[in-house]
Amino acid sequence: MSTKPFFPCAGARALHAPTRRDFIYGLGASLGSVAFSALLAEEAKSQPVTTKPGHFPGAKAKNVIFLMMEGGPSHIDTFDPKPTLEKLHLKEFTREGKQKSAMESGKRYYVQSPFKFIKAGQSGADMADNWTHLAKVADDLCFFRGCTVDSVNHPTAMYQMNCGNRFGGDPGLGAWVNYGLGSANRNLPGFVVLPEVSYPQGGAANWSNGYLPANFQGTPLRAKGSPILDLMPPAGVTQEQQRKNLDLIAKLNAAHAEQHPGHDELSARMNNYELAFRMQMQVPETLDLSKEDEKTKELYGIGKDSTDSFGRKCLLARKLIEKGVRFVQLYNGSWDSHDYIERAHGNLVRGVDQPIAALIADLKQRGLLESTLIVWCGEFGRTPDNGVRGGTAYGRDHNANAMTIWLAGGGCNAGHTIGATDELGMAAVEGKAHVRDLHVTLLRLLGLDDNKLTYYHAGRFKQLSQFGGSVIKNLIA
Repeated sequence: MSTKPFFPCAGARALHAPTRRDFIYGLGASLGSVAFSALLAEEAKSQPVTTKPGHFPGAKAKNVIFLMMEGGPSHIDTFDPKPTLEKLHLKEFTREGKQKSAMESGKRYYVQSPFKFIKAGQSGADMADNWTHLAKVADDLCFFRGCTVDSVNHPTAMYQMNCGNRFGGDPGLGAWVNYGLGSANRNLPGFVVLPEVSYPQGGAANWSNGYLPANFQGTPLRAKGSPILDLMPPAGVTQEQQRKNLDLIAKLNAAHAEQHPGHDELSARMNNYELAFRMQMQVPETLDLSKEDEKTKELYGIGKDSTDSFGRKCLLARKLIEKGVRFVQLYNGSWDSHDYIERAHGNLVRGVDQPIAALIADLKQRGLLESTLIVWCGEFGRTPDNGVRGGTAYGRDHNANAMTIWLAGGGCNAGHTIGATDELGMAAVEGKAHVRDLHVTLLRLLGLDDNKLTYYHAGRFKQLSQFGGSVIKNLIA
């Protein structure tokens, strides 16, 4: 099967028997599309999706929970305090040198953080004092202040953080991890995405399979309503009736297949029916949070206005990992605080602080934190200055040269802060590393070698880092 993308156009549909592409496109955003995507590589390779050994057998991390704070969280107002800005607060200056965006032009004003900072845990981790819950698990975190990216535009920066390529079309990190390690549960997608109601900038391409076989793409669960459309059979149709219908269809299709060997569309459709049926057995139970005890739901902040939404995502992520889902990505946004940063970041931190801390504590007490790598990041950091003057309206602009990312579990160097930014927080100056190096390091924590995790496409072997990167050794315990 071709891995080239298919873009159907209205009015251009040929009058012919349905092709495989017609069939795939017609599935739509429903259970059928989820199930079918999980079968394409099996069909292409004529083998089932199973777990595979990594390149480094001793790796601790087996699964990933990726917490994507879309919009660009300010490192200066979360985990990287800059006392110098208190002395320069609202001091006017003109930015010199090469401008990377229109937002950085003209008169600028330095902006101090509206948040106070504390030293949390025995490790003395720097945290804004409104991270009241995360501070309790500070010693489980490894902070990295040296990461840089290439773009200050949201869509391209999102693509680079998620796929290694600023221009989209390449496989997402979760797709690469599933390609390298395989799936631990054939009845569930190996890469699940929990987005907001509005998709992040760049859309679904952030979790694309790119040029990898289609079963490696991320499966988004809807933020409202049924997580997966057409998950359950129509009213009045029992599972027994479904099973009998499938058996009859399979019998008829098998007879037809004998007369038409190599009929890929028919074979794919038969497999699709079967996987969709199996998913109906396991998906509803996995997605149902009502059976969790009240103490657990309270731990995640479920039921509280500020934390209910993200708390549900974090609890669901834990359940998915327990069921063998390899990579779960959670989205929270938007952290694009160009003004009123105290109010904007304050509300955002309030919404994720308790759920994230609960996720870490819950995984730890279940013995799953060591094998689960948690990543917290945005697509870039923010500047120490802004173009909004005076009052309380100030915020920050985009910054590709400095950001804070933290890791937890999965063999990371917990209890340490790696790298540093300058006294203003404008650029990384110690332990500086490109996002490709971060990607290579995340793969290494999972036992994968970026130079060996390749896929032949368009005349060359391709990899997540694009052209290679270096492991950031200080991030690994």
